[in-house]
Formats: sequence, C-alpha cells, structure tokens
Amino acid sequence: LHIAILASILSLIIYWLIRDRYRVGDLNGKHVFITGCDTGLGNSLAKWLDKKGFCVIAACATEKGSQELRSCSSLSLKTVNLNLADSNSIARAMVFVTEQTAGKGLFGLVSNAEGTAPVGPTDWLRIEDFHSVLDVSLLGLIEITLKLLPLLKKAEGRVVNLINAKGLMAFVGGGYSLSKWGMEAFSDTLRIEMQHFGVKVSIVEHGFFKAEEVNSDIIEKYLFRLWNRLTPETRDSYREKYLVE
Repeated sequence: LHIAILASILSLIIYWLIRDRYRVGDLNGKHVFITGCDTGLGNSLAKWLDKKGFCVIAACATEKGSQELRSCSSLSLKTVNLNLADSNSIARAMVFVTEQTAGKGLFGLVSNAEGTAPVGPTDWLRIEDFHSVLDVSLLGLIEITLKLLPLLKKAEGRVVNLINAKGLMAFVGGGYSLSKWGMEAFSDTLRIEMQHFGVKVSIVEHGFFKAEEVNSDIIEKYLFRLWNRLTPETRDSYREKYLVE
C-alpha cells in the first residue's frame, strides 16, 4: 500500500515537471486580448507578451494609457479603448478584436480590471458604491468574456482571470470582495462547460505588486468622505471613536 502511494506521488510529481516545461510554440498569429492595460499588472503583461511575439490587443480605459503603451511596444501591439461598465463600449471592443483576429479566433483572453473600491462598513455604503465595483470588476468582465467566447472556441484558446488574493479575504464592506468571489465562481463554472470545446479557463490569484501598493492616505480620505455623508442617526451609532480605533 505504501509503495502504491509513493508511486502515485512520484507519478504526479513527474507529470507536473513535464507539464511545467511545456511552452507554446509558433507564436505568429496568436492573438491575446488583455483588459486593464493602462497601468499595473495588465500593462506589464501586455509589454511582456508583445516581446515574446504574441499579437497583443490591449484594452485601456483612457487614450493616454493607450498612447503610452503603444509608444514602448512593437507595431504589432494594438490598443482599444474599453469601459467595462458600458455595454456599447464592450460591443465596440468585440468588433475590433474580431477584425484583428481575421477569422483565426482568439488564442487568449486575460481579464485584469478593478473598479473603484469604497472602503468602509457596509451600512456606510449606498447601492451605487457596490455598482461602481461590480459593474466593472464582475459584470463587465463576465460580459466581455461572453462576447468573446465564440472566438475563443474557434481557436481552442484559453481564459485567464487575474484575481487579487486580498479580495478573497472579506475583511471590509463593499463590492471588492464580492467581485473577486464572483469571478472565482464564474471561472470554475466556465472551466467545466468549456472543456468540451477545448477552451481552458484558469484563475491566477496574485498578491500585491509595487504598482498597486495601498495608499493609506487615499483610503483614509475616502473613509472620512463616507463618514461625512452619513445620517446623524447612523453616525451617532458609531460615534467618532470608531474612526480613531
């Protein structure tokens, strides 16, 4: 029995070592669409994949972000403006990706976007505070994925959802953690459903990067802004001592 268990473990280790050595070949014509490329992880990934030889289509929220990314990338990298809270913007981006892939299908979709994150107790927040996060970081990413599934199926591509691991710790109110848990559930379901079509779905849970270090001054400023808009009754139930502690 012990020998069988050791043999199984050894086989698993060998399998993972072989799998980790696998590299995608013939990158020419393989298109990868990445969201959230203005700054941070999405920006760095777009540049890295571009240098590797992929045909990168980078979605940016601002024209400034698009221009700066193109200025330090190859001519094969294309950018498109994308507002994940706007279905019309998503539809335009989908048309652009379809034109760029020219019938080849989409090799990869990397979803990396984070909405604004109001920080504070849940009953300090309004429903629009939740929408500001969920419309971008959950519903927007789901919508763009649904729009691009036909292209991904055509190329037997892959979906990679980047999820900040800090969002999986529900230590603060608001839509941030909700969006991350939601993307986990969406990804797990999609992975099962897309196996039949040869489309792979992965989740990458990452930690902090220098580009996204938390600015405590901004958080404190937003916290006080929430405090100042509370009704007297709600404010009295917390008292100012709550903010100090």
